[in-house]
Amino acid sequence: MSNKLNHSMSLAKPDALDISAKQKVALAIGVIGLFILALALFNTNFPNKAVFLTLSLGLIIGGVIVYSREAYLTKLEGIKNDGVWFKSISSRGVWGWIVGVILTTFYIVLYFFPKYLGLGSDGEANTGLIGLFDPLSQLLSGRNASQWFVYGTLYTVAILAFGYKFILKYRHNRYQQLRTISVMFFQLGFAFLIPEFMYVMNNDLPYYDLKSIWPLNYYIFDEWSVNGFLSNGNIGLALLLFGILSIFVFTPILTYKYGKRWYCSWVCGCGGLAETAGDSFRQLSSKKMYAWKIERWLIHVVLVFSIVMTTAVVYTYLGYDKNDFWLTRGVFISLVIGFLTLVFTAVMVFKRNELGKDAKYGAIGFFIVIALLLIMHFTGTTDHLFYVKAGALRSAYGIYIGSIFSGVIGTGFYPILGNRSWCRFGCPMAAILGFQQRLFSKFRITTNGGQCISCGNCSNSCEMGIDVRHYAQKGENIVRSSCVGCGICSAVCPRGVLKLENDSMKGRINPTEILLGNDVDLMDLVNDK
Repeated sequence: MSNKLNHSMSLAKPDALDISAKQKVALAIGVIGLFILALALFNTNFPNKAVFLTLSLGLIIGGVIVYSREAYLTKLEGIKNDGVWFKSISSRGVWGWIVGVILTTFYIVLYFFPKYLGLGSDGEANTGLIGLFDPLSQLLSGRNASQWFVYGTLYTVAILAFGYKFILKYRHNRYQQLRTISVMFFQLGFAFLIPEFMYVMNNDLPYYDLKSIWPLNYYIFDEWSVNGFLSNGNIGLALLLFGILSIFVFTPILTYKYGKRWYCSWVCGCGGLAETAGDSFRQLSSKKMYAWKIERWLIHVVLVFSIVMTTAVVYTYLGYDKNDFWLTRGVFISLVIGFLTLVFTAVMVFKRNELGKDAKYGAIGFFIVIALLLIMHFTGTTDHLFYVKAGALRSAYGIYIGSIFSGVIGTGFYPILGNRSWCRFGCPMAAILGFQQRLFSKFRITTNGGQCISCGNCSNSCEMGIDVRHYAQKGENIVRSSCVGCGICSAVCPRGVLKLENDSMKGRINPTEILLGNDVDLMDLVNDK
């Protein structure tokens, strides 16, 4: 019996729950699989790479499966918040920082120093970790692995293995099971296998993850990418048109019907990794007011940057002479400004009251974008835009947003900032979908304030930093741009207070109908109904 003094006044057991002997064995199995990858990283010469790669990935997946089954199938179905704030790895403890440093280091090496992972250059064979994945890459596409193939494989393994864990954890909730199976399917099929098979069928086609939509797929409008699509006949043209239609047609329609959850929680690979491998860190997302203010400014600054940079990228390879091609630089800038003006005008005319004081900030953002585009057009030359070399400008977005923010910070900081730090603070796609969701989507989370017991499970589990309990206590619908519709708040509510709904637009935003004290005359409200 332990003689350790426990100064906690909690009625519940305050210490982290001990893991069973079976879970310890599962952890050992998974660590052995990771150890094989570590040996490869240090250029260990394996006699049969295919066997050792299969063994490594099999041990990792098997360890996660055994651990998950022991953790959840030995307990009743239902809410599991077992000591998350008392475990070092899930409460910014020592283990949490260690994991964060390891993940961040891996991403830095992956993006900027792939030679240390064994990437061969100038026709040399791969070695190290990348060389270990050559047999799998040869099997799928007939070419040697790259650092991106290694990353894609590990990414997919993480979503599949931890997706199984997630399904067991929330097996009492069918919605959670279905959306997890969905992200597992889209990651394995659309992000991993289909691009490899497309390379086998036509290796001249640019890499294209069909579920990755601009501005997440920021390279789709690069000159090399557009030329690659246009030079490959009907299939290339069809893929390019699909990418454009996804932005202007499919995305608005689906967001109108289902909110941004159709993408952020059911399709997106970033969201898929966050929901599965990052589930243990969802409670770390800050609910403080200053974090919300930073979120609103930062994610929209990234969106403005994305729009301007994408326009600049296309602008750099368009000509001036309409005899070469009808889409000249002048026509292109006019189309972009015209479209942005149309969107801005429509929002101001139909949604001005709902935006309130945010309309002012929206107007400022709009005029900044227009001003930047005009400056670019009237000061740009063949080689320079914004007085910066065009080539350097084209790579800026990929480096700072696509690499540093989404990868190094977005995933590497899971154990520090929570599992959706990229989605919350930096993803321009989340900003676009959030804008659409806030203004014209049928989706909302309804609340029954009379049933709320203020336990705080919902707020604790919100990965987007929304204080859900604040809405639930008042019985107010939750209509937030940042909400990804993951539904965990509803899944962990012990009273069934929260419900995800797709209904009519009328009454969707209802803060003025909340009965607080004597603010509302009850009879007037009833008669008005």
